[in-house]
Amino acid sequence: MPASGAATSSAYLKVLHLNTERTWRGGEQQVLYLLEGLAARGIPQLLVAQEGGVLVERAREKKLPVLPLRMRGEVDLFAVSALRALVKDEGFGIVHAHTSHAHTLGALAASFLGARRPKVVVARRVDFSIFRRSFFGLNRIKYTRGVDRYVTVSHAIKDVLVKDGIEAAKISVVHSGIDVAKIEGAPRGEIRRELAVPEDHALVANVAHMADHKGQIYLVEAAPLVLARYPRVTFAIVGDGELREALETRARELNVPIRFPGFREDVPSILKALDVFVMPSHMEGLGTSVLDAMAAGVPVVGTEAGGMREMLEHGKNGLVVPVRDPRALADAIVSLLEDRGRARSLAEQAGRDVRERFSKEAMVAKTIAVYEELTGDSSPRSP
Repeated sequence: MPASGAATSSAYLKVLHLNTERTWRGGEQQVLYLLEGLAARGIPQLLVAQEGGVLVERAREKKLPVLPLRMRGEVDLFAVSALRALVKDEGFGIVHAHTSHAHTLGALAASFLGARRPKVVVARRVDFSIFRRSFFGLNRIKYTRGVDRYVTVSHAIKDVLVKDGIEAAKISVVHSGIDVAKIEGAPRGEIRRELAVPEDHALVANVAHMADHKGQIYLVEAAPLVLARYPRVTFAIVGDGELREALETRARELNVPIRFPGFREDVPSILKALDVFVMPSHMEGLGTSVLDAMAAGVPVVGTEAGGMREMLEHGKNGLVVPVRDPRALADAIVSLLEDRGRARSLAEQAGRDVRERFSKEAMVAKTIAVYEELTGDSSPRSP
């Protein structure tokens, strides 16, 4: 499907988005928000996404221009050739890679276009070193050549890139955004009834992909410490992932009846039914689940991981504890359950902060500013 609009030159703000993920996670939601925001402003664009992936399906549902392409890893020369031809024929001025594999594919495709080379923008959503999985130093080449701008979702990630040798001038920070209105307008869900939560129990939960860096194991370990002091609590970990079985096993070992309802589409409504939201990550680029909880009016316990401190200010709009510390998590959870007035005050301030700083509209506007700086095209955009 061709991109909407016509290009007059390589400096024209016309964007080719690349995403290689088949599954749906926070990064894919950010891509969809960006696509919708650019479309509303009349900016020509095309999404090239993994054939058979969820993002293709959801972009089509939104009637956004999307081209499915099978991309077999980051050195798929067939995909590189197809992307190169697409950029050349359609005259894209920007290639925005939204995943690590898309980074390589997009940079390679652009490198073969000589004077017609588009600007390459790479999204970075994780706060670990670029050398974490580097073979024979190849990541240094990947990250220092062929990219015009990195867009990180937090200052913490920018600091990691600078430490790894990326020029600070090549990095822009654009915080992830959420659909505040959608979350605020969501009805309170029936998750308490579905999970058979007793009437006199508080519901404490995490909503996230179950992966090591999300740290759900520390919430599992904190649960018996909470129950020893505040027995009227039901815990839930909502989502799915590679560590689900291990988390369920550990909960059984500790004899803690944690509910695992699996992946859910009704997250805003679930959040509205919680008494405390916990994000126990030990690594975190930003953490849009925290933003969702803040917008839903739920008091949040987070950690010092990555960019989380850019959302949460301890004692002002949430509680922040050290990483990998179940006892500190337990203390924070209990403090919110025992002082509901303080919990309500923190949640109210969190709602004000997220509306002001972390809306999807703010994310789109700041991304467009990056595009305009790179291309020199600052034509008036529809609001």
